Amino acid sequence: QVRLVESGGGLVQAGGSLRLSCAPSGSIFSINAMGWYRQAPGKQRELVATITSRGSTNYGDSVKGRFTISRDNAKNTVFLQMNSLKPEDTAVYYCHADTSLYPYNFWGQGTQVTVSS
Repeated sequence: QVRLVESGGGLVQAGGSLRLSCAPSGSIFSINAMGWYRQAPGKQRELVATITSRGSTNYGDSVKGRFTISRDNAKNTVFLQMNSLKPEDTAVYYCHADTSLYPYNFWGQGTQVTVSS
């Protein structure tokens, strides 16, 4: 099992920045990749960014150039630096881990990000 604990959400004005953190615990050795997804009210959950154990990254089109995903291998923590935030970035942000152990997908509890105009 892998447990994911997120932190760093909050309320920010448009144009501002926030940094989210996700710290995994448990069977960390089984993690292949980690990432962030978000879900706004009435919308489907969507990809924000992912990073593999080798450091390869992937971003959703709506956040490219504004968000940066990174990881601290020593602390097994993944970060999402969000700059130039827009009201449409308002959502619950979920940390995700892709693992080699069943059920192969683990989710954090989510952290609210609200961007005011």
